[in-house]
Amino acid sequence: MSDVIKGILIPFLGTALGAACVFFLRGELHRLVQRSLTGFAAGVMTAASVWSLLLPALEQAAALGRWRFLPAAVGFWLGVLFLLALDHAIPHLHMFSEQAEGPHSRLQRTTMLLLAVTLHNLPEGMAVGAVYADWLTGGGQVSLFGAMALSLGIAAQNFPEGAIISMPLRAAGAKRPKAFLYGVLSGVVEPIGALLTVTAAGLVVPVLPYLLSFAAGAMLYVVVEELIPEMAQGRHSDVVTLLFSVGFTLMMALDVALG
Repeated sequence: MSDVIKGILIPFLGTALGAACVFFLRGELHRLVQRSLTGFAAGVMTAASVWSLLLPALEQAAALGRWRFLPAAVGFWLGVLFLLALDHAIPHLHMFSEQAEGPHSRLQRTTMLLLAVTLHNLPEGMAVGAVYADWLTGGGQVSLFGAMALSLGIAAQNFPEGAIISMPLRAAGAKRPKAFLYGVLSGVVEPIGALLTVTAAGLVVPVLPYLLSFAAGAMLYVVVEELIPEMAQGRHSDVVTLLFSVGFTLMMALDVALG
């Protein structure tokens, strides 16, 4: 169980280390740098959705024969609809947007930015929890090294996300400790989501294919609804696309090499 706790906390550590950049760097990250890092995160999440989640979900349902796609398809759509519901129920503001989404609210801009990143991080935590649940229950589709690969991949893309939250807050006038705290808080939902997913899988083992694909659907919803529009805003740059490809390749390599 200690391996599970460590694996669940690794992505959160990535966020905290990224938020700590506010103590060492000055000013705000250049817009192109932020977009490029967002592209990297989108690449990691897309590859993780396929190699770490959807493929294991399909393999777990192999006994269904030609219908083995059904749990993955159902879980995927449940994940998409779950994030869609949260998107409309929680007021939040995306990084490069001036107009908030969700119900009307008088919350401060910084709070709504934090809520947007929290929504983004929830499916990542669920994804980590799902792969560790598969390993714990002996599903056989995900090894401990494969689960660790996902944790490391998510942590790698969480590092710049922590900085993307804390440094603009510092540039807007917030003190460094407060900016750091907001950056860290944006990642707290990940270990919580992971623990809830592991618990759910432990109670009902047959739901694992649905949980794996649920997390995949939720993550790809975030990629398409949030990250791709953010990385495409502003002046065109091939760097953003290249960083997406780097993130995708890194996550794929980690999963295949360690899985």
